[in-house]
Amino acid sequence: MKPSSPAQGPAEVDVVVVGAGIAGLYALHKFRSRGLTVRVLEAGDGVGGVWYWNRYPGARCDVESVDYSYSFDEALQQEWDWSEKYAAQPEILAYLEHVADRFDLRRDIEFGTRVTDVVLDEQTLRWQVDTDTGRALTARFVVLATGPLSNANTPAIEGLDTFAGRVLHTSHWPHDGVDLTGERVGVIGTGSSGIQAIPCLAEQAQRLHVFQRTANYSVPAGNTLLTEQDRRAQKADYARRRQLSMASGGGSPHQAHPEPALAVSEQERRAAYEKRWALGGVLFSKTFPDQLTDPAANDTARLFWEEKVRAVIDDPRVADLLVPGDHPIGTKRICTDTNYYQTYNRDNVELVDLKTTPIARIDAEGVHTTAAHYPIDTLVLATGFDAMTGSVARMNIVGRDSRTLNEAWHEGPKTYLGLGMTGFPNLFNLTGPGSPSVLANMVLHSELHVDWVAEAIGFLETRAAVALEARADAVAAWVDECAARAAGTLMTQANSWYLGANIAGRPRVFMPFVGGFGVYGQIIAEVAAAQYKGFDVIEA
Repeated sequence: MKPSSPAQGPAEVDVVVVGAGIAGLYALHKFRSRGLTVRVLEAGDGVGGVWYWNRYPGARCDVESVDYSYSFDEALQQEWDWSEKYAAQPEILAYLEHVADRFDLRRDIEFGTRVTDVVLDEQTLRWQVDTDTGRALTARFVVLATGPLSNANTPAIEGLDTFAGRVLHTSHWPHDGVDLTGERVGVIGTGSSGIQAIPCLAEQAQRLHVFQRTANYSVPAGNTLLTEQDRRAQKADYARRRQLSMASGGGSPHQAHPEPALAVSEQERRAAYEKRWALGGVLFSKTFPDQLTDPAANDTARLFWEEKVRAVIDDPRVADLLVPGDHPIGTKRICTDTNYYQTYNRDNVELVDLKTTPIARIDAEGVHTTAAHYPIDTLVLATGFDAMTGSVARMNIVGRDSRTLNEAWHEGPKTYLGLGMTGFPNLFNLTGPGSPSVLANMVLHSELHVDWVAEAIGFLETRAAVALEARADAVAAWVDECAARAAGTLMTQANSWYLGANIAGRPRVFMPFVGGFGVYGQIIAEVAAAQYKGFDVIEA
């Protein structure tokens, strides 16, 4: 049943929040608790953001459930029981729905409402927010909680619109599920969503063709059911766990080995990799502190990974195609899987290498590569997102002098601290470019950003000031700092979506802040403590 939006609230509010995902839900709760009037505008028909839309088979978080949860309310931490080490999409969505209900958030959310325009009135410094429903609001503050992974990327393949079968995108999977039993299925894409979905699709399909352009590194999740004893221990340890997470590089309590990879013996190094392999998932890239800065250290991780993966693939020729050779391990986000590589041992699964035989076109019956035609009943696009900036770019955001944010960012996103932009007073972007973003635990990152914005609004109130606006020199310095930090790592050696490399015509700019979640938190706290250094405080 489609949730109905509450009766439309006042047209003038203190804060408009765009998006009712993890960041948007907390923003609503936090700002409302500070006495502000808030409206959340959400394109979907329910809360959850990425976890509302991404319902493909196998969708699962790559951060441990106990950490991928809000820390702002102790009672919430203690009352919610996670069933698995790495929660699947239905459970994460249920958790976010529980949060929305527990804190009575839905009454201030307008569902089925997509923001089209956000335009500054330069006389009043208020924002007019227009939507595709005709609803218009004005607000003193606008907080963009659209998420870095929310704008689906559909590739421009010749003939895609002529395909007579069913086309599904992993980020817009039918809510009632899909029965692929007995079908010939094609999957285009072997990034995170493809790697999670492919083992599940192979169990249903009569025949599964996986069209791979670029091989990716993936580490088994090692997922397990949590026992009541596990949950009690986790809840008792929450305070320490959160403290370690907030100070860490990526927002989890797991610390890198204290010494560089090549400073320890082969035996000690292998034991460290084995421990991280058992932990599972993305944190394998942070086993040693120099893994993403020293090519020789990175090679030790890559060789360990390759040994593990080749051992579970029966055909060495297939293994050769599945082992990446174009980027250091961890410079693209390491995927998290359940029996992904073993799936290629099945008789009904075929890997098609698009590097040697690219897709030429799609017709009504299936996919033509330069070497063969593959009959398909259902085509699955696991082609990811226009990441980091795509959802913001879809809105017509107009600041001072009628300049749009897209114009300001035409050479790549330019922010101060990832939060503020010159010419856009009181407009704040959460967990996007210029912040740790997708390199960190997005729940704790959302809390960090929302808390900072709430304190900034409080600062303006104590000063009887109108607005905060990032200064041009502060933006330029932050962009340079982010670029310099990225250049000091191996991260720029991969054609990743961190650089926008998956979108044709996108400027190649490494968008996240790579200095670490804890370091970033210290930086933005110091800016606030210094009376919002780098921002113009605009007086009434």
